[in-house]
Amino acid sequence: MAAQDNSDIEALIALMAKLPGLGPRSARRAVLHLIRKRALVLTPLADAMSRVAETARECLNCGNVGTSDICALCEDETRANGELCVVEDVADLWAMERAGVFKGRYHVLGGTLSALDAIGPEDLRIPRLVDRVSTEGVNEVILALNATIDGQTTAHYIADQLSGRVKLTSLAQGVPIGGELDYLDDGTISAALRARKEI
Repeated sequence: MAAQDNSDIEALIALMAKLPGLGPRSARRAVLHLIRKRALVLTPLADAMSRVAETARECLNCGNVGTSDICALCEDETRANGELCVVEDVADLWAMERAGVFKGRYHVLGGTLSALDAIGPEDLRIPRLVDRVSTEGVNEVILALNATIDGQTTAHYIADQLSGRVKLTSLAQGVPIGGELDYLDDGTISAALRARKEI
């Protein structure tokens, strides 16, 4: 009996293994599940992926991902309130939107400054950010960057670029809701102590 040709399945497993959070074993399990649920999951997933591959694009204004050159958030006039929230990537924008509390517009940098990886301001959307502050009536820039060394370096660089042009704020850092001091790292406790407020 001739050996079965599983090259298409193996290729799919290899591609799935490249996704964040999936290794070879997880990818193999996911592909087997998809094959077993071909009509219910695999075929609709393949169709949706094909459509997204054709239509997905980055917003020319803010860097969000959508299906048109200017995303729905940038098109929404009710969000033109003068507040611009700067995030590292689209996942951060989506997290902010899930919270449902920010009603302004966004600017996605596409990463952070990193001397180690040779990522400078021109490799990110920092020049576009400076242009937007000048042309869109922005009165506050909220730096919602991750509390990493690269994130904070990027925040300081942006603050230097926009100093004197606009109000600059950053997200509060410290003890999360439901957090217990015993489980927090020293940096989080230190940030929470510095950001303490009167009650």
